[in-house]
Amino acid sequence: MEFTKLINNLESLGYTVSEFNDAEEATKYLANQLSDRTIGIGGSVTVEEMNLYDALVSRNDVYWHMRLPENMSVMEARKRANLSDLYISSVNGIAETGEIINIDNTGNRVSAISFGHDKVYFIVGENKIASSYEEALDRARNIAAPLNAKRLGVKTPCAIKGDKCYDCKSPQRICRNFSVLWEKPTGSEYEVILIHEKLGY
Repeated sequence: MEFTKLINNLESLGYTVSEFNDAEEATKYLANQLSDRTIGIGGSVTVEEMNLYDALVSRNDVYWHMRLPENMSVMEARKRANLSDLYISSVNGIAETGEIINIDNTGNRVSAISFGHDKVYFIVGENKIASSYEEALDRARNIAAPLNAKRLGVKTPCAIKGDKCYDCKSPQRICRNFSVLWEKPTGSEYEVILIHEKLGY
């Protein structure tokens, strides 16, 4: 997949963009760049597939609720992640026109990517890219969210059928927060890591 249009649009919206051939290359880049910092990570299959936590934790204090240290709750890890110097997240969809879309349950990730960190990194596999805002939104709702619901084992129609969003009223619904970054938020640095590989949901 060619990233030129997306890169040009993201840069025009204020983001720094880095491009990598594969996940291993991107992981090495981040591991070499980050040391002696506090780093928060949002819920992310992409980060898990990259083994990024293991690459960062030896030289940084890393808070990720998918890798809990002893005596720390999921909520405490999320809170510490949101108070960290840096934050790392994937996306549920990104449009070639530059909009970045995320859907969240507790809201920890959508709040963290919006405010409070020195720098936010978005890690994006080529499967997350759509041609337009409407298609990126459709991808987030009807591909990423059902797959995440299925992974988490919740009892929702999308998790059971794994095919699309049913806009359900289930008590276990995971789609409760919605974020669109139209442009880079002011006050922090943002870097989009684009990878020529399919990663995450």
